[in-house]
Amino acid sequence: MLRFERIRNRYASKVIIAFLFIILIPTTLSGFSFYLESTALVKKNVRASTVQLTKQTADALSTMINAGSDTSDLIYSDLQVQHTAMYYTTSPLNEQVEMSKSTNTLLRNIAYSSSFVKIVYILKDSGVGWGSGTFSTSKLKKAELAELDWVKKSKQEDGKLVWQPLRRDLFSGGGENTELVLPVSRVLKDFNTLKQIGLLVVNMNGRSAVNTIGQVKLGETGRYTVVDSEGVVMIDTDLARIGKPVAERDLHELIIGNDAVEFEYDNNGVPYYGVKQMLSNGWMLVGTVPTVEITGALDKLHTRILITSACFALMAVLIGLLIAKKVTRPIKQLTLEMRRVQQGDLTVRTEVKTSDEIGLMSKHFNKMLDEIEQLMERVETQQKEKLEAEVRAVTYRIHPHFLYNTLSTLRWLIRSGERERADQGLAALTRLLQANMGKDGQMITIEEELEIIQKYLVILEMRYEHKYELNIQIEPEQNGIRIPRMLLQPLIENAVFHGFVPLNRGGNITVEVYGRYREVHIVVKDNGAGIEEEQLKLMNSRQGGMEQLGIGLRHIHDSLRLYYGPASSFTITSEPDVGSTIHIILRFQN
Repeated sequence: MLRFERIRNRYASKVIIAFLFIILIPTTLSGFSFYLESTALVKKNVRASTVQLTKQTADALSTMINAGSDTSDLIYSDLQVQHTAMYYTTSPLNEQVEMSKSTNTLLRNIAYSSSFVKIVYILKDSGVGWGSGTFSTSKLKKAELAELDWVKKSKQEDGKLVWQPLRRDLFSGGGENTELVLPVSRVLKDFNTLKQIGLLVVNMNGRSAVNTIGQVKLGETGRYTVVDSEGVVMIDTDLARIGKPVAERDLHELIIGNDAVEFEYDNNGVPYYGVKQMLSNGWMLVGTVPTVEITGALDKLHTRILITSACFALMAVLIGLLIAKKVTRPIKQLTLEMRRVQQGDLTVRTEVKTSDEIGLMSKHFNKMLDEIEQLMERVETQQKEKLEAEVRAVTYRIHPHFLYNTLSTLRWLIRSGERERADQGLAALTRLLQANMGKDGQMITIEEELEIIQKYLVILEMRYEHKYELNIQIEPEQNGIRIPRMLLQPLIENAVFHGFVPLNRGGNITVEVYGRYREVHIVVKDNGAGIEEEQLKLMNSRQGGMEQLGIGLRHIHDSLRLYYGPASSFTITSEPDVGSTIHIILRFQN
């Protein structure tokens, strides 16, 4: 009891109680007010963004639908299609062949002109038809067109567009149930007599339609579906639901009997939030998600606000204990010294004036800085040694590769009986080794590297018996720039081996060196065979592309990483039968 009285009468205890009331009350009130305001704001913004997301998805689907409508109108009004549909069966055989050929070509060109159109058919009741892509006339002859519901409806609409639910293509020759399409059909009519002369079917890319609604996230378990005016599912990621009415009764009534863009309903006792948008063909995009997935996080927010308020109040109370004059002054000084350390000044040392906790803290602070300086010196030394080891490893990897190719050339010349050329090649290799390996250090100037390349081309010309022209365009001030040894030689070798040798001819190689602000650009171009697009994408991908790079290009990549860091780069551009270009950017650090 006496101890409790002593604690209660302390000045620090009174400060704690005062801070508790002064800070906790306004913090709690402001937190609760923030919760109310944020709840209203979040609900409003989340719903607004959901409506906007649904509208964007509906616009994307409407674009696809409009493409199908436009394609149907284009074919419907084409005179060549009219002529083929009307006179094919009464024309001679040679004319029928020509009609089929020209009509199939026309349909193929129209289908390929739109990325949304998968395949186009023109069908007749007699089992005759034309189409683009993998259209199968044998499947058409087996089908009873007149018995199909969508055919009956198309004839009943007498020229109007009839959109059908997502389905597998009926007449694809690529196999059974392979192509997922979104069909739109209509009857073809004689423009003069308005008599029905055939059936036009435009199949949109159904997989694209499914991906459009499947990739849009609506909460964690929400989903989108497309229904017609009767509430029948036309597009859905679950193909088993296609062609069936919406299963939830309340949702079905809200879809067909309510014009509101947003709505709410219960499904087995779970409240749901829904949103819908009309499509250009009269269908409707409907999105549904459990309400808790949109607004449930607000309850957690409320709890977090209360906990945070309490923590802030407790922190404020604890801070009140440290306001004593003798404590704040040395702490402030120590804080200033720490800030200077944070800015990189490790020479800072704080003055130790007392032997209490603050003095002990200052003493340990100074000791910590001493240890950090020693540690940084050790790390710097280790990193430098590691870098030198990696550089040596990179260089030792490219040298054997270079010597192997050169010695293989000399061996080939000797085995071919061309001893004089082999002697010339050996002399060129000797000069090349003197120029390349007779110098100390890993760095040489760009001018020296280009001299080595010129000597190396002599060996390559001797090996492949073709002339390789080297065109050097270098700004004079860039000649003395120092680069890692053999940085450019692998590019010349690749240009010859992969660019010219497959074509069995010589070629031109251009090396361009120019400077920009704190950068040196090196561009190597050739007019060789080029690189295929897929392989080029892999080579330029730094994740999966390293496996596609040969020893030479990996040497360049590693040299740039070790000497210049991630700020430097090299990129490869190429066009088959035109040539390749490699662009190296050296960004020098401060």
